[in-house]
Amino acid sequence: MSTLTQTPGGSAGPGQAPPPDRTRGGSATIGGSRAGARFFNGFSHLFLAVWAVMVIYPLVWVVMSALKTDSEVIREPLSLLPKRLQWDNFARVWTEGNIGSFFVNTVLVLTGSIFLTMLLGSMAAYVLARYDFPGNRLIYYMFLSGLTLPIYLAAVPLFKGVYNLGVTLPFLGPNSHLMLILVYVAWSLAFTVFFMHSFFRTLPNAIAEAGMVDGASHSRLFFSVMLPMAKPGLISIGIFNVLGQWNQWYLPTLLMQSVAGEPKNQVISQGLIELSVNQGYRFDWSGLFAGVTMAMLPVLVVYLVFQRQVQSGLTAGVGK
Repeated sequence: MSTLTQTPGGSAGPGQAPPPDRTRGGSATIGGSRAGARFFNGFSHLFLAVWAVMVIYPLVWVVMSALKTDSEVIREPLSLLPKRLQWDNFARVWTEGNIGSFFVNTVLVLTGSIFLTMLLGSMAAYVLARYDFPGNRLIYYMFLSGLTLPIYLAAVPLFKGVYNLGVTLPFLGPNSHLMLILVYVAWSLAFTVFFMHSFFRTLPNAIAEAGMVDGASHSRLFFSVMLPMAKPGLISIGIFNVLGQWNQWYLPTLLMQSVAGEPKNQVISQGLIELSVNQGYRFDWSGLFAGVTMAMLPVLVVYLVFQRQVQSGLTAGVGK
């Protein structure tokens, strides 16, 4: 009885079974995988191109409509290029539409709210992420619970609380910039703590321990060592807070009411609402699009300038 053996060269000798031919099957598999990869790449590029058109076209349409006359906006709404660029639409809506005062109020409110949100949120996240103490997880989950509460459910108690507080402390009552700053901080603090808590946990312990050995206090260690190391995360969450608070319309509409005889303290979202309401009486559609464009451009500029920092901040925790 003979046994089947294969020679070192791979060819079958006398009385031996020929080796299986895998060349044809292997090339078919490789060719099929390459074809599948090309199909997937083509489909993904087509999907991204369609998505880019869906996102970019409305933005370009708004900007081009802001450079048209009212008759062109009504008669030729889908055409992008105006017959003549009407740059005076921006000047008119800036002065007559009070967009300038709305814009200044928004910048003032966001400067205070973003600073306090980033300071308080990073401090709370650092303590919860780097120190173990009784009630640590309870406080952390209380912050997380703020992400599950819709702001609409808190509308009535929030308005009553602000109104009652304004009776004794007028600078914290309705139509107060300081009041709106504090409300923005409370609204943004939950997500800030959640994001920065995950980021601080990825930072190495060796540097913090070296700082403590050198005699640094807890506050000095936080502000001089740990906070600069968390710069990518701070930039990322800062951009998210700027976008969210700039586009926020419900809280200002609820708490910043227009009072006759008093200077207007409303923010840009309320200014756009006022412009859209007035269109039923003045038909200044080009002014409305000009106001929307001026409200939209700062957000686009901020994101385009800091897009690399946002991406690095989102992926820093994964890399570490």
